[in-house]
Amino acid sequence: MTIDEPIPPTPADAVAGVAERSAIAGELLKELPLDWRAGMLESIAQRLDSDADPLVEVAGAETHLPAQRLRGELARTTAQLRLFASVVREGSFLEATVDHADATATPPHPEIRRILQPIGPVGVFGASNFPFAFSVAGGDTASALAAGCPVIVKLHEGHPVLSTMTAALVTEAMASVDAPPDAFAMIRGRSAGIALVTAPATRAVGFTGSERGGRALFDLAQSRPDPIPFYGELGSVNAAAITPAAAQTRGEAIAVGLVDSYTLGAGQFCTKPGVALVPARSGMRSSIEAAVADRAGQPMLTSAIAAGFRAAVDEVSSVPGVRMLVDAAVDPETLVATPALLSISAEELLAVASDALREMFGPACLIVEYETDDELLAALHALAPALAIGVHAEPDEPLAQRLLADAARRAGRVVWNGWTTGVAVTWSMHHGGAWPSTTASIHTSVGATATRRFMTPVAFQDVPHDLLPPLLKDKHLSRIVRRVDGELRLP
Repeated sequence: MTIDEPIPPTPADAVAGVAERSAIAGELLKELPLDWRAGMLESIAQRLDSDADPLVEVAGAETHLPAQRLRGELARTTAQLRLFASVVREGSFLEATVDHADATATPPHPEIRRILQPIGPVGVFGASNFPFAFSVAGGDTASALAAGCPVIVKLHEGHPVLSTMTAALVTEAMASVDAPPDAFAMIRGRSAGIALVTAPATRAVGFTGSERGGRALFDLAQSRPDPIPFYGELGSVNAAAITPAAAQTRGEAIAVGLVDSYTLGAGQFCTKPGVALVPARSGMRSSIEAAVADRAGQPMLTSAIAAGFRAAVDEVSSVPGVRMLVDAAVDPETLVATPALLSISAEELLAVASDALREMFGPACLIVEYETDDELLAALHALAPALAIGVHAEPDEPLAQRLLADAARRAGRVVWNGWTTGVAVTWSMHHGGAWPSTTASIHTSVGATATRRFMTPVAFQDVPHDLLPPLLKDKHLSRIVRRVDGELRLP
């Protein structure tokens, strides 16, 4: 499948109508059986897999990302759709709960049946750095469809042709299983995106992007006459904390792993380690600097991202106490950027933390050298809440437990002796964190529980059985995981 031109900009005054039609489709969508919903997700996955070659070709031309990376990301995207299909069939995501009437309870209570229902039309803003996994058919779209919600995607200008191709494939796949018309739509343009957030029929928004853009849309969502949930995954300065024992035992391997992680994909990952907390006089700084020296440059996604990277490195390097160990070079024509490495002492950092600890979106990392355990923990506490923190330590050293506990208070995911860059697509994954990493720390944008963002609980009290929603009737409840009179029951 090929498309020569992407869709044109959507007039802002047309977006409310798109959302209204989406809401009508949503009423039909939520009534369809869970097996049908799971099959729809699998149909989308199969359609994307079948067109992998042209999708990867167009994605490479628009994003400058290598084909191997894009194929892996597309495979992750379709695996994610299939995971959500299994989530839907298993049914526990509905949190279906029945308490039968009990006159002997204290106090007595009537029959109450509770379930999570689709919230309604969901606006999805795709990301620049993941043209498949966090874009048109990415995690927000997959989890919203799994929840039973219709989706309206705002196309990302970093890959408009790919977005149009992907949207066409999603539409074809949904039509092939007789999905309600308008259950999936795509719009284009900045003004259209703003209109999507404010459209009366839009019930929730998923966003992956910059802190500045996300905050503006978040404020817009909250300023509506009827504020709606806005789930924004924003910028994050993730740390790799390395203890003296870890540095002594495997310092060279950690140094190479750090550089591998923060330069992967030209550093254009929200989860890359942007700060490394290393023991002073351990040789770690020299090892990291040596590992960086051998790294070739990689093309960045867009000219705006490349310019932003250069500006961020310049801003951090100008902070008092920060030293430039390896400067980055950015070619304005090819957008190829070489890695940057900066350093500061923990003592100096504490006086300038708000300026030095900022996201450098690209292949850059700030080394913070600490003298004592207390300095290490103080430097960790100086970081804003993050998506992830890596802890490199030895299991038997006293510092390890305290460092893990402190990291868990600062991030949504704590990685032991590994790197934060990769995010698994599993039932247990939590990809989130407190502001400024996200706008809703209790939710995740990756993993099975991502559906929870787009569902709302409703309790039905003493409603006649025949009038209950289909999924709360005994015949359907018996097919899914549910809780009855306090007891968890399996299908």
